[in-house]
Amino acid sequence: MAPEGVLQRGTVLVRDGIIDAVVEGDLAAGEGGVGIDAGGRYVAPGLIDIHVHGGGGHDFMDGTVEAFLGVAALHAQHGTTAMLPTTMTCPLEKLYQILDIYPEARRVNVDGAQFLGLHLEGPYLAMNQCGAQDRRSIRRPWPAEYRSILDRAPDLIRRWSAAPEVEGALEFGRYLRERGILVAFAHTDALYEETLEGFRNGYTLATHFYSCMNGVVRKGGVRHAGAIECAYLTEGMDVEIIADGVHLPGPLLQLVHQIKGAERMALVTDAMRAAGMPEGESVLGDISDGLRVIVEDGVAKLPDRSAYAGSVATADRLLRVMVKAGIPLVEAVRMMTATPARMIGVGDRKGALAAGMDADVILFDDQIEVGLTMVGGRVVYEKL
Repeated sequence: MAPEGVLQRGTVLVRDGIIDAVVEGDLAAGEGGVGIDAGGRYVAPGLIDIHVHGGGGHDFMDGTVEAFLGVAALHAQHGTTAMLPTTMTCPLEKLYQILDIYPEARRVNVDGAQFLGLHLEGPYLAMNQCGAQDRRSIRRPWPAEYRSILDRAPDLIRRWSAAPEVEGALEFGRYLRERGILVAFAHTDALYEETLEGFRNGYTLATHFYSCMNGVVRKGGVRHAGAIECAYLTEGMDVEIIADGVHLPGPLLQLVHQIKGAERMALVTDAMRAAGMPEGESVLGDISDGLRVIVEDGVAKLPDRSAYAGSVATADRLLRVMVKAGIPLVEAVRMMTATPARMIGVGDRKGALAAGMDADVILFDDQIEVGLTMVGGRVVYEKL
């Protein structure tokens, strides 16, 4: 799968961790090189997950290098070659712990999906839309706090999700935009006008679109458009969706694709620690004091089963769900490669099979079962 479409028979040449060329036809490996026969499988750019909390029994909120590496290794087995480790709403001391551990985890991560920077989800959220976020730590964005966070972790935070309607959120959005950080709206009670004002102040991405945000609402007998309608109608607004086949049904996946297109929608797992693990009891967030959940029917639920509490998806599952919903495979792949790469500002080196790009490459078969994952020219998973 090259930027121009699918080459029926082609070769990807890799040198020193970079794609040297993508050519039609078969070529033998050069002197000293090693050839990998795709065996009739698809060769595609590595998948990029810009919203993921955990997997393989680990969560980034555990705050350990072991947890970071465990998540990266599990998702690499399913085609993810790069990710944004995502935090949850928590006390400031806990967030500082994760910020401090991240550089070491990134340095020693050689056998899993690459870390491209942190995604902070919260704590500046709407209480009425907190979902499974910890209500005890939700607060308004104080400049002294978020500036201190960014000063403590310069160049480590690539994305931050918040509710644009809460007091101080517009100033917060402008400040992040000035710092070159992707600002997303999430867990929000904003209506159309508030969401649009957020967009004008930096909030250009809808976090887990449809989840924890308003569509059309009725107030005093009058209908008001919500954040969902604003995302659909605002040119330049991006969305991400949890395409696990549970959070959004097939018709909604089709609707988002029809309106936003593959260039404006990214697929994300939003996975918690139970991704890749047997169903049963699990914990959302920090293993020591996180939320107890039940994993069944391919999703995490609150113990009383009144609502979903998190995704247990992997990237390959997202592609399968989208194809089952009638989305062309090439476009589904684009939603996990070129589109998220562009959103987070790494489209010049990731998200495509082209000369000069990082050698993040995966092989998968007609059932979208991943057989090989290569990160930066290094094979980190193989099951051929």
